Amino acid sequence: MLDKEMNDKLNTQIQEELYSAYLYLAMAAWCDEESWTGSAHWFRKQAQEEINHAMKFYHYIVEKGGRAIMEAIEKPPVEWKDLLAVFEAAYEHELTVTKRIHDLVAYAREVNDYATEQMLQWFVAEQVEEEAQTFEIVQKLKKIGESNSGKLYLDGKLGKRE
Repeated sequence: MLDKEMNDKLNTQIQEELYSAYLYLAMAAWCDEESWTGSAHWFRKQAQEEINHAMKFYHYIVEKGGRAIMEAIEKPPVEWKDLLAVFEAAYEHELTVTKRIHDLVAYAREVNDYATEQMLQWFVAEQVEEEAQTFEIVQKLKKIGESNSGKLYLDGKLGKRE
Protein backbone atom coordinates (compact mmCIF):
# COMPACT_ATOMS: atom_id res chain seq x y z
CA MET A 1 0.00 0.00 0.00
CA LEU A 2 1.23 3.48 -0.86
CA ASP A 3 1.42 6.02 1.90
CA LYS A 4 -0.91 8.98 1.34
CA GLU A 5 1.82 11.47 0.54
CA MET A 6 3.43 9.15 -2.02
CA ASN A 7 0.02 8.52 -3.56
CA ASP A 8 -0.50 12.30 -3.80
CA LYS A 9 2.95 12.86 -5.30
CA LEU A 10 2.38 10.15 -7.92
CA ASN A 11 -1.01 11.67 -8.78
CA THR A 12 0.73 15.01 -9.27
CA GLN A 13 3.18 13.28 -11.58
CA ILE A 14 0.29 11.89 -13.65
CA GLN A 15 -0.92 15.48 -14.02
CA GLU A 16 2.60 16.61 -14.99
CA GLU A 17 2.98 13.84 -17.58
CA LEU A 18 -0.38 14.77 -19.09
CA TYR A 19 0.67 18.43 -19.10
CA SER A 20 3.79 17.34 -20.98
CA ALA A 21 1.59 15.63 -23.57
CA TYR A 22 -0.55 18.76 -23.81
CA LEU A 23 2.56 20.95 -24.19
CA TYR A 24 3.96 18.73 -26.93
CA LEU A 25 0.62 18.80 -28.75
CA ALA A 26 0.72 22.60 -28.58
CA MET A 27 4.22 22.49 -30.01
CA ALA A 28 3.04 20.13 -32.76
CA ALA A 29 0.20 22.50 -33.61
CA TRP A 30 2.62 25.43 -33.83
CA CYS A 31 4.93 23.39 -36.07
CA ASP A 32 2.03 22.37 -38.30
CA GLU A 33 0.95 26.00 -38.62
CA GLU A 34 4.51 27.00 -39.54
CA SER A 35 4.77 24.10 -42.07
CA TRP A 36 7.37 22.19 -40.05
CA THR A 37 5.44 18.97 -40.63
CA GLY A 38 8.30 16.63 -39.68
CA SER A 39 8.79 18.44 -36.39
CA ALA A 40 5.02 18.39 -35.82
CA HIS A 41 5.12 14.62 -36.30
CA TRP A 42 8.01 14.35 -33.83
CA PHE A 43 6.10 16.35 -31.21
CA ARG A 44 2.92 14.29 -31.71
CA LYS A 45 4.96 11.13 -31.09
CA GLN A 46 6.45 12.79 -28.02
CA ALA A 47 2.95 13.67 -26.77
CA GLN A 48 1.85 10.04 -27.13
CA GLU A 49 4.92 8.92 -25.21
CA GLU A 50 4.01 11.28 -22.36
CA ILE A 51 0.50 9.85 -22.23
CA ASN A 52 2.07 6.39 -21.93
CA HIS A 53 4.20 7.67 -19.04
CA ALA A 54 1.08 9.00 -17.29
CA MET A 55 -0.53 5.60 -17.69
CA LYS A 56 2.50 3.87 -16.15
CA PHE A 57 2.02 6.00 -13.05
CA TYR A 58 -1.73 5.40 -13.11
CA HIS A 59 -1.35 1.62 -13.29
CA TYR A 60 1.31 1.62 -10.59
CA ILE A 61 -0.92 3.57 -8.20
CA VAL A 62 -3.80 1.17 -8.80
CA GLU A 63 -1.55 -1.89 -8.49
CA LYS A 64 -0.30 -0.63 -5.13
CA GLY A 65 -3.85 -0.14 -3.81
CA GLY A 66 -3.82 3.62 -4.15
CA ARG A 67 -6.25 5.89 -5.90
CA ALA A 68 -5.48 7.74 -9.12
CA ILE A 69 -7.11 11.15 -9.17
CA MET A 70 -7.11 13.34 -12.26
CA GLU A 71 -6.43 17.00 -11.60
CA ALA A 72 -6.84 19.97 -13.93
CA ILE A 73 -4.14 20.44 -16.57
CA GLU A 74 -2.68 23.90 -17.07
CA LYS A 75 -2.90 25.50 -20.51
CA PRO A 76 0.49 25.33 -22.26
CA PRO A 77 2.09 28.14 -24.26
CA VAL A 78 1.03 28.24 -27.90
CA GLU A 79 3.56 30.58 -29.52
CA TRP A 80 7.30 30.31 -30.12
CA LYS A 81 9.69 32.59 -31.96
CA ASP A 82 11.05 29.93 -34.31
CA LEU A 83 11.88 26.23 -34.64
CA LEU A 84 14.95 26.54 -32.42
CA ALA A 85 12.90 28.22 -29.69
CA VAL A 86 10.28 25.47 -29.68
CA PHE A 87 12.92 22.75 -29.30
CA GLU A 88 14.78 24.76 -26.65
CA ALA A 89 11.50 24.98 -24.73
CA ALA A 90 11.06 21.21 -25.09
CA TYR A 91 14.58 20.64 -23.75
CA GLU A 92 14.00 22.96 -20.78
CA HIS A 93 10.76 21.14 -20.08
CA GLU A 94 12.57 17.78 -20.05
CA LEU A 95 15.05 19.17 -17.51
CA THR A 96 12.08 20.13 -15.30
CA VAL A 97 10.56 16.66 -15.64
CA THR A 98 13.90 15.10 -14.69
CA LYS A 99 14.00 17.18 -11.50
CA ARG A 100 10.46 16.05 -10.63
CA ILE A 101 11.39 12.39 -11.14
CA HIS A 102 14.51 12.81 -9.01
CA ASP A 103 12.42 14.45 -6.28
CA LEU A 104 10.09 11.44 -6.33
CA VAL A 105 13.04 9.07 -6.00
CA ALA A 106 14.38 11.11 -3.08
CA TYR A 107 11.02 10.94 -1.32
CA ALA A 108 10.70 7.19 -1.95
CA ARG A 109 14.13 6.74 -0.35
CA GLU A 110 13.18 8.99 2.56
CA VAL A 111 10.14 6.84 3.40
CA ASN A 112 11.84 3.52 2.54
CA ASP A 113 9.39 2.83 -0.29
CA TYR A 114 11.63 0.42 -2.17
CA ALA A 115 8.96 -0.71 -4.64
CA THR A 116 8.21 2.84 -5.77
CA GLU A 117 11.90 3.65 -5.96
CA GLN A 118 12.39 0.61 -8.18
CA MET A 119 9.50 1.62 -10.44
CA LEU A 120 10.89 5.15 -10.69
CA GLN A 121 14.26 3.87 -11.93
CA TRP A 122 12.63 3.25 -15.33
CA PHE A 123 11.73 6.96 -15.45
CA VAL A 124 15.22 8.00 -14.34
CA ALA A 125 16.69 6.12 -17.32
CA GLU A 126 13.95 7.41 -19.63
CA GLN A 127 14.77 11.01 -18.72
CA VAL A 128 18.41 10.52 -19.66
CA GLU A 129 17.18 9.52 -23.14
CA GLU A 130 14.60 12.34 -23.31
CA GLU A 131 17.14 15.00 -22.39
CA ALA A 132 19.77 13.67 -24.79
CA GLN A 133 17.31 13.49 -27.68
CA THR A 134 16.00 17.04 -27.34
CA PHE A 135 19.48 18.44 -26.58
CA GLU A 136 20.80 16.88 -29.78
CA ILE A 137 18.03 18.49 -31.85
CA VAL A 138 18.72 21.89 -30.23
CA GLN A 139 22.44 21.55 -30.97
CA LYS A 140 21.77 20.62 -34.60
CA LEU A 141 19.43 23.58 -35.03
CA LYS A 142 22.09 25.88 -33.58
CA LYS A 143 24.66 24.52 -36.05
CA ILE A 144 22.22 24.90 -38.92
CA GLY A 145 21.57 28.52 -37.96
CA GLU A 146 19.51 30.41 -40.53
CA SER A 147 19.99 27.81 -43.28
CA ASN A 148 16.51 26.99 -44.53
CA SER A 149 17.79 23.97 -46.44
CA GLY A 150 19.40 22.64 -43.25
CA LYS A 151 16.19 23.15 -41.27
CA LEU A 152 14.16 21.47 -44.01
CA TYR A 153 16.53 18.51 -44.03
CA LEU A 154 16.35 18.12 -40.24
CA ASP A 155 12.57 18.53 -40.33
CA GLY A 156 12.38 15.68 -42.83
CA LYS A 157 14.51 13.47 -40.56
CA LEU A 158 12.31 14.29 -37.55
CA GLY A 159 9.26 13.30 -39.59
CA LYS A 160 10.59 9.75 -39.80
CA ARG A 161 10.36 9.16 -36.04
CA GLU A 162 8.58 5.90 -35.31
